[in-house]
Amino acid sequence: MSLSLISNAYADGAAAPAQDGSSMMVLTLFLVVAFVFMMWSQQKRSKQQKAMVDALQKGDEIVTIGGTLGRVEKTGDNYLSIAVADNVVIQIQRSAVQSVLPKGTIKSAN
Repeated sequence: MSLSLISNAYADGAAAPAQDGSSMMVLTLFLVVAFVFMMWSQQKRSKQQKAMVDALQKGDEIVTIGGTLGRVEKTGDNYLSIAVADNVVIQIQRSAVQSVLPKGTIKSAN
C-alpha cells in the first residue's frame, strides 16, 4: 500500500521550487543591518554613560548599580567617595554609577 502512495507522488510531476540564492542574500542583508543597528545603539549608550560619569562633581546625587543612594563627596580618577548616611562615606568605582538623580531626591527619599 505504501508503495503506491510513493509512486503516485513521483508520478505527479511537481518539482521543488528552485533556490536561486536571492532569499539567502535577503536574509544575510537583514542580519547585517540588524547587527549594525545593535552595535550603533550600544555605542551610543556607552558614550552617554561615559559622559555622565565624567561630568560627576561634588554634591551630585547618584544611584549605584547596586541601588545605593549617595551624594558625591570627593572625586578621583577611578573612584568616588559618596556619603550614604550621616558620617558614613564609602568609596565606589566610577563605573558603578548607574544614574544621576535630580538635586534633593535623597532628602525626599528619607
